[in-house]
Amino acid sequence: MADQPIATVFGGSGFIGRQIVRRLAAQGYHVRIAVRAPDAADKLRLLGDVGQIILLRASVTNPAAIARAVAGASVVVNLVGILAEHRPGDFMRLQAEGAGAIARASAAAGVRRLIHISAIGANAASPSRYAQSKAAGEAAVLAAFPTATILRPSIVFGPDDGFFNRFASMAMSAPALPLIEGNSKFQPVYVGDVAAAVVRAASIDGAAGRIYELGGPDILTMRALLSWIIAQTGRRRWLLPVPSWLARLQASVLERLPGKLLTRDQLLLLGVDNVVTPGQPGLAELGITPTPIALVVPAYLARYRPGGR
Repeated sequence: MADQPIATVFGGSGFIGRQIVRRLAAQGYHVRIAVRAPDAADKLRLLGDVGQIILLRASVTNPAAIARAVAGASVVVNLVGILAEHRPGDFMRLQAEGAGAIARASAAAGVRRLIHISAIGANAASPSRYAQSKAAGEAAVLAAFPTATILRPSIVFGPDDGFFNRFASMAMSAPALPLIEGNSKFQPVYVGDVAAAVVRAASIDGAAGRIYELGGPDILTMRALLSWIIAQTGRRRWLLPVPSWLARLQASVLERLPGKLLTRDQLLLLGVDNVVTPGQPGLAELGITPTPIALVVPAYLARYRPGGR
């Protein structure tokens, strides 16, 4: 095991990170999972052989901890991201400044390949602070590590996702599902395909310095997605369109509550299509055939059906 190459995954304990860690371990990497709370992620050691996966305490706001985490690594993956700020400035602090700190430390440590997970919609000119910080993070990464690979996924789906599961759970008890920005389009991408893209980007020279947008084969409006989820749960529910002014009012209240179910910044994102830019390299250029939602999602939404398993 001493001869194994080392891969460091920042934020590797999350929904996407677990899949990436598993695949890197299967490829023979000795994997370091850099997280803020290693004790809470101890079970991730089971994703590899004994001693193959270790957990490190490393915040992206701590340069010394970052340097220790990347020392000796040949591959570094940065997955750190948030959907809502707990403190003002968190988006920039974690998704821009933190990303830059990881890139600078990786360059200084002689890391061979850096893969940075961003998001479709990253845009410095966006009114959304989330999208602005994602764009700033990409810029900071490429400034410090020009050969980094940037991956921008759309909504990511899989058995533990926070999108299909969330609305299917609501359909179990609510008589209607709220429909906000029903005409906005999304291109959900399978978590396994995102993980495969990371491993592929780490292994081919052609991915260095490139930006890939990751989307699945299905492009659906929010209205169509929610209708499909309702059908998969086998329940009779209707969609309740929420006017923009009311959605903003609701978000101004919900973003103050624990869990931040909806924020005004997220509403700005919902108003913009979240699909792959025409002509932008994607899964196909990485040699990956995208997985349709119908092939995966119905199996894990079955538990939300009446009498579901």
